[in-house]
Amino acid sequence: MAKTTSTLYIEHLSKDKKLLPIITALGPLNLRKRKNLCLRLCASIMSQQLSTRVAEVIFRRFLELYGDEEPTPQQIIDTPFDKLRAIGLSNAKANYVQNVARFITEQGLDDKKIAKMSNDEVIETLTQIKGVGRWTVEMLLMFTLGREDVFAVDDLGIQQAMEKLYKIDPANKKEMKEKMLRISQKWAPYRTYACLYLWRHKDAAAK
Repeated sequence: MAKTTSTLYIEHLSKDKKLLPIITALGPLNLRKRKNLCLRLCASIMSQQLSTRVAEVIFRRFLELYGDEEPTPQQIIDTPFDKLRAIGLSNAKANYVQNVARFITEQGLDDKKIAKMSNDEVIETLTQIKGVGRWTVEMLLMFTLGREDVFAVDDLGIQQAMEKLYKIDPANKKEMKEKMLRISQKWAPYRTYACLYLWRHKDAAAK
């Protein structure tokens, strides 16, 4: 019988004896693909440096500008700047959101075109947008495009989880990231799932 995706990644990641107890405790985790990449990228920008609750409130207000429908990139471009500011976005974030919509429109990008790109191509393309960094695109790759092999070395939650789990000294950030990347190599081609387990483990430990 053919192995399922969950069987494959669990079998592979379980070879890491530090991850094994976490995988055993949490069981299979799922990735899913979502549509409207432009909107997801805008939502990611809006949520930066905000708590989940505040980010959800602002995103709900954003959708209310369009009658609770998901806006097209052109609708976002056409939205008066003051309206974006009024929902709680900073000047910078309001600009970045419109930068995203403008870039997607001008480059003729849509979900199908981006879905055909490799991870590196998506990162190279979207980080050209002012206000969009590598971490933001990595989150998009994981949670919108459903890519299985993404490792977010700059994510604070992943860093904190790996510091404790693998006894990594965080004093030297460069060395810390090099060690994280070395460890993550053995998780390929399922590094996204490893990140999911690390995030869940950190959240559970915090509670």
